[in-house]
Amino acid sequence: MNNKKIIIASNNKHKIKEIKEILTNYEIISMEEIGFNKDIEENGKSFVENALIKAESLMQFLKEKNIDLPCLSDDSGLCVDALNGKPGIFSARYIGEHGNDKANRQKLLNELKNQQNRNAHFECAIVKLFPNGKYIIGLGKTYGQITNKEIGENGFGYDSIFLSSQLNKTFAECSEEEKNSVSHRKKALINLIENENI
Repeated sequence: MNNKKIIIASNNKHKIKEIKEILTNYEIISMEEIGFNKDIEENGKSFVENALIKAESLMQFLKEKNIDLPCLSDDSGLCVDALNGKPGIFSARYIGEHGNDKANRQKLLNELKNQQNRNAHFECAIVKLFPNGKYIIGLGKTYGQITNKEIGENGFGYDSIFLSSQLNKTFAECSEEEKNSVSHRKKALINLIENENI
């Protein structure tokens, strides 16, 4: 990544914090900081499509404001094998409304109540879009199992019910450094940087 300033197509404070902790040598600017507060309708059929929709919407705003910077957008979610990949792209709004993490986790646990197969993975697609319309994609996955109950106090989203295969504890039991070391978002960012440098 050559540009040291990049605008993130997100106002999710957890997500922005995580990206800042991974991309330490970049100045990360949130949508809020540049005055973009429009709700972007994520109506894509995949993580990549949704990430592109967000990036393109933000880039249009940047051009209107004559801000000549690239933007970074991600879409991510939890995919559960026994549920044929659900909640997937609907992870943040699994119960129908956006951002009720606890209700989303409860719905998922209820759906898996009698399931032996609890394999799951977090998946992330990150798009870096340049002002000239060129874009690069990075993809990342991290694997684990869904627990029977919530464990741990840290993190957000589904972290307290996702037992990481690499760390042998839930993401909610991990420090931020531990989670970032194996997270789907970190893997997607590394893949993005690799694809940019090819």
